[in-house]
Amino acid sequence: MQITAFKLPMWLLGPSILLVTGIVPTLWLPLSSVFLGPNIASLLSLTGLDFIFNMGAMLFFLMADACGRPENNMFDLKKQVPISYRLWNLAASIVGFLAPLVLLFASRRGTLQPQLPFIPFAVLLGPYLLLLSVQMLTEMLTWHWKSPVWLVAPVVYEGYRVLQLMRGLQLADEISAPGWMVQSLRGLVSWWVLVLGIQLMRVAWFAGLSFVRNSSYGASDDMNQ
Repeated sequence: MQITAFKLPMWLLGPSILLVTGIVPTLWLPLSSVFLGPNIASLLSLTGLDFIFNMGAMLFFLMADACGRPENNMFDLKKQVPISYRLWNLAASIVGFLAPLVLLFASRRGTLQPQLPFIPFAVLLGPYLLLLSVQMLTEMLTWHWKSPVWLVAPVVYEGYRVLQLMRGLQLADEISAPGWMVQSLRGLVSWWVLVLGIQLMRVAWFAGLSFVRNSSYGASDDMNQ
């Protein structure tokens, strides 16, 4: 009973931390306060903004793990994360990671005109690539540790990524980015909205599957009694 009372505030505290560190700075912090032009200072400011979100996400995952990890039923902890889920997440992340690199390579080769210098490109997509790398590492760790947050970690990062890319579209207007970069950012936004929608459907599918399993497990216990 004491453990339950200790976990109860986390149901509100965890999402509140996620809101304060991720959504509030992105929606209410003036863009001019973190963007000083296409330079290293702006890149560091934007990266710092995403770092604050990542710290909040880590605290949220720790609280979600504490609330969601079973205390007496070790069977759930030993179950492997579905291979199809791993493959889909890795494929989506790899596509989202390689697409900007292909754009950078094509721009440097002169295939895409006008060319976009490296620093403005890094300001637009550098924080995106860094946070995507952190997401991939976080997912692998949750799979390895069999943490119950393996199902929600992609949703948290992908929801913020849509806001991150929308911010990139605003920055593209500020630095007068080429049209191909603006269209690429729009394509990335569309891609991650699609991925996020699929993830939410998989969460619903897994919840239904778990309900069926728990119902079958309870029915078998009743039969044994």
